[in-house]
Amino acid sequence: MNSFKKSNLIPVILCGGSGSRLWPLSRKSYPKQFLALDGNSELTLLQKTLKRLESFENISQPIIICNEEHRFIVAEQCRSIDVVPGEIILEPVGKNTAPAIILASLNVLDKNNDANLIVLSSDHLIHNESQFLEAVKCGLDFTLQNKIVTFGVIPDRPETGYGYIRIENRIDINNLKGHTIKEFIEKPDFEKAQQFISSGKYVWNSGIFMFKASIVLKELEKYSKKNIDIIKTSLKKGNKDLDFLRIDKHIFQKCENISIDNAVMEKTDLGIVVPIDNGWSDIGSWYSLWKSSAKDKNSNFIKGKVYSEQSSDNYVRSEGRLIVTIGIKNTVIVETDDVVLISDMKKTQEVKNVVKRLQEKGFSQSSTHNLVYRPWGSYQSMLKEQRWQVKLIKVKPNSSLSLQMHHHRAEHWIIVKGTAKVEIDRNEKLLSENQSIYIPIGSSHRLTNPGKMTLELIEVQSGPYLEEDDIVRFNDDYGRV
Repeated sequence: MNSFKKSNLIPVILCGGSGSRLWPLSRKSYPKQFLALDGNSELTLLQKTLKRLESFENISQPIIICNEEHRFIVAEQCRSIDVVPGEIILEPVGKNTAPAIILASLNVLDKNNDANLIVLSSDHLIHNESQFLEAVKCGLDFTLQNKIVTFGVIPDRPETGYGYIRIENRIDINNLKGHTIKEFIEKPDFEKAQQFISSGKYVWNSGIFMFKASIVLKELEKYSKKNIDIIKTSLKKGNKDLDFLRIDKHIFQKCENISIDNAVMEKTDLGIVVPIDNGWSDIGSWYSLWKSSAKDKNSNFIKGKVYSEQSSDNYVRSEGRLIVTIGIKNTVIVETDDVVLISDMKKTQEVKNVVKRLQEKGFSQSSTHNLVYRPWGSYQSMLKEQRWQVKLIKVKPNSSLSLQMHHHRAEHWIIVKGTAKVEIDRNEKLLSENQSIYIPIGSSHRLTNPGKMTLELIEVQSGPYLEEDDIVRFNDDYGRV
């Protein structure tokens, strides 16, 4: 009987982050963890993370920690793969990994005093999952001995975009493979990274951890007690909101912004590194994504409508329009409906800085997509001028938008697929395909899909101000009033 059968293991999925290094595909409104970036799978990175451990017996329902903006995306991506989270905790402000781990550990201890947690980032790729699971078995055995485990990736190149862990003494107890920790090193320059690789004493810091919730909290009491006290109070003052656990923002934001590495792992005597060699990548740039992706005979990764001649060592991805390449090398080309990125492969670490500068210059494309997901469905801006805008709106079966009004815009809805129930100033009307209706400025209105198929409609907005913050909600199925 292995250790998984002796003890439940609770996955904790950290689902924050804006993912701007993979812009324009990944943006603040819809970051990389919600995208299918593995060319061999239609599952998103979050979904692959959720399914990574499902083959183990006694694996518990996951705890997911995300921000408020993405809560409905998380819930929908879980639902679509039949995963029922044990808890979705809404982190009101990002404070790094230590506060997030405290949140999860305190939440779990309310229900299980002997709980074992594995902390996973939602945006990593792991190609050799069977080897990873063997490492997790080893990690759990260390965890049951009250050790705090991190997983170190055996490096295959001098990578400057990753943190490193210097390992020391090998531990070999009952065939367990692990090392004690000497130190953590943040992203080194290329020369130092080369030295690390040559020495054989360093591994990449994967950001994956395992521990008993009670043990990690004891260590955090020594080194980060103030954060624990703050988070205990924020949890007590929190509340359930639909399927989400919402904690007190004003209290939580007093937490120190600190990683679990700095808060505990660099100080504790209980730290253990379990090495893994499994095609891991944190996808920190277009280059790292290209490096970890399956490529053609010319070392090109190609997805979508792409025609390539005399081109090699490229990452080319089209989300809609045809891309043609002739005689290019070491280039990243990513096309979306509103942005085209073209970058030298060696310069992809600069994308994050470019996004910042675009934001400063007022480009909305820096943070939002034309396609925006909502708990009831989605909308996509098709055309926009100063005083009018055309959107495609899709509403899921048995879903409703909020009862709302606008101060500055009127709307004209044309049904193109399905059936719509429309409420305007307390008057209801059913509309079918090719029918339309007008909503004047200042009228309260609500759109519902009463049918069994997705409702699609064209919305034409007109008025002096067309931004999304021109909305007053009176009633909402999703608690957004």
